[in-house]
Amino acid sequence: MSEALRSQPRPARPRVFVTRTLPPGVEQRMQDLFDVTLSTDDLCLDAAALRRATADIDVLIPTITDRIDAALIGGAGPSLRLIANFGNGVDHIDLKAARARGIVVTNTPGVLTEDTADLAMALILAVPRRIVEGERIARSGEWTGWSPCAMLGHRIAGRTLGIIGMGRIGRAVAARARGFGLRIVYHNRRRLPGAIEAELGATYLPSADALMEAADIVSIHCPLTAETHGLIDARRLALLGAQGYLINIARGEIVDGEAVIHALENGVIAGAGLDVFDHAPTVDPRLIAQDNVLLLPHMASATYEARNAQGAKVIANIKAWADGHRPPDQVLEGWV
Repeated sequence: MSEALRSQPRPARPRVFVTRTLPPGVEQRMQDLFDVTLSTDDLCLDAAALRRATADIDVLIPTITDRIDAALIGGAGPSLRLIANFGNGVDHIDLKAARARGIVVTNTPGVLTEDTADLAMALILAVPRRIVEGERIARSGEWTGWSPCAMLGHRIAGRTLGIIGMGRIGRAVAARARGFGLRIVYHNRRRLPGAIEAELGATYLPSADALMEAADIVSIHCPLTAETHGLIDARRLALLGAQGYLINIARGEIVDGEAVIHALENGVIAGAGLDVFDHAPTVDPRLIAQDNVLLLPHMASATYEARNAQGAKVIANIKAWADGHRPPDQVLEGWV
């Protein structure tokens, strides 16, 4: 960042724009501290509305539903100097464009780990045991009673769970899975220290292909990047095999949507649990038609506790920035 930008005074009560409705306590605290414009209808803003919002503010608080691309950043008013993302992932923000404009970007890491791992574990249990299918039958009024061969699923104890992405959430899932008797293998950009592997009982595999071949259940916890876009394609689903299950609570675009539909329709894999989709919020009707997939509306981190903790982090980042300090959750290193 240039010295001119570094030396600009930061407002004691910054003008803040929030794109979506946040928990009431978070919004009240923001009103106490900032000159804030809150969302009144909780609708996704289009590019034109975002352009208008960023014309004369100091801080933008977007969420994953907002596309903060180079065009928006380049056209923002000169006072915009902080994008305080309400969320951990920042794949919807053009970080290079923000850096070129001297705009600080922050996120909310760490506070979603436990809730997200809980939901991943719920899917790991629910999909092989066909829990949602069973619930539908119980509600249908057509259940004829218990039968020895009705609603048979698969035991998970003794099976191998493959985790792609062994960050905070991946490690939390591994810790939970050990309690259910699952063996853990993982693939990550960097191998974990031996002490952490030993604690989790996790075995490192050097490639995604090796993990797909070794695992009975694959759970995705890596970020969406150019390298991971479409990582799980038709070839890798075939490696998982007809007795395998796919769990995705990370980003929809990590999985080739057409490939997973084909795999589910044709028995290439046994089933899937999906909390995210490549064209969200649209869910392909072909997915909806399949009994061997459990579909959720991007709710992995949806707890009162997580949302309030995210709000607290956003506020702390804005306060630190406004006070002239480096925000605790700045995304890019080496610039302020």
